[in-house]
Amino acid sequence: MANEIVFEGKYLMYKNRPLVRENNLICYGSMEDKYVLFLMVLGNKKIDTEDPNIKLEVPENIVGQILSTDASKPVSERLVEQFAKKSLYEALDFGIIRLDRHNKK
Repeated sequence: MANEIVFEGKYLMYKNRPLVRENNLICYGSMEDKYVLFLMVLGNKKIDTEDPNIKLEVPENIVGQILSTDASKPVSERLVEQFAKKSLYEALDFGIIRLDRHNKK
């Protein structure tokens, strides 16, 4: 298929599912499941450290989506659920719970 995206190689695994990040977009889950979790990082927060040479930024303001992997559906109909969280930890934790519930249906 012309619109099909194929990923090859090894990926970071988290809780036995692939976790892929590119810039501010994170995709979590297997394309073999009914649904995957898609996270968009809207901003970053600077964190002060004791060492002035170390500058840290952590993601904040995350929009999460549970998306269907059914390629026969139009893209506009693949969105199942959407949510917003303040931190990446909250978004990933909440998103995994919702993803598991949808995949068990």
